[in-house]
Amino acid sequence: MHLIKLNATDSTNSYLRRLSANESIENFTTVIAEKQLNGKGQMGAVWSSQSAKNLTCSVFIDMSEFKLEHTFYISIATSLAIFKTLQFYFISRLSVKWPNDILSEEKKVCGILIENVIKQNEIKGTIIGIGLNVNQSEFKNLPNAASLKMISGKIYDLDEVLNVIINNLKDYFKLLKARKYKTLKDEYERHLFRKDKPSTFRDAGGFIFPGFIKGVTESGNLNVLLEDEVKREFDLKEITLLY
Repeated sequence: MHLIKLNATDSTNSYLRRLSANESIENFTTVIAEKQLNGKGQMGAVWSSQSAKNLTCSVFIDMSEFKLEHTFYISIATSLAIFKTLQFYFISRLSVKWPNDILSEEKKVCGILIENVIKQNEIKGTIIGIGLNVNQSEFKNLPNAASLKMISGKIYDLDEVLNVIINNLKDYFKLLKARKYKTLKDEYERHLFRKDKPSTFRDAGGFIFPGFIKGVTESGNLNVLLEDEVKREFDLKEITLLY
């Protein structure tokens, strides 16, 4: 693993994208920054993190030998790698909130942003941005956020946590390369937050409605069982889980 450590950058995903555009880079090249000046989250959200307290990094994975039918499996493999890492540290009550937030005690401890490198209509690589709340003690105005320290009371070595994550990413991407899609999807759905529990959702028009999460589709849409036993799938822009 080629590791690049930065004091600060706009975002580790952007840094790694620029690097990969200008030169051929080693598989699992990882950029880690003590501070991100413009950290990115899902759908344009800003990722905020205290300097040197948390793990803010991005990993480049060469996808040129992969024959993926659905890119959502990249998200599944990444989510499971983070999940397994937190299991290793005995973090309690873990779950994956669709599509790829990692929760502990129903609080968000990790966000993931995946940006694929597409050339000639094929995925040549993927850049996986990871924002893991590790040693931060409080999150002002973010009642649904927590850190590993807040959950367990322990202080963690960021380099050690990163090494565990990278090793788990390698393991899960081996399964992906071997096309173990069902194995990955089944494991992901076992850990899915609020699966088979009565939940409340809001659609893009602001309408609030009840339903039961039943799983995900091959393309990554959320399967929700609605009233009158009607099952419908939603993409990320169409629905928000309100708990």
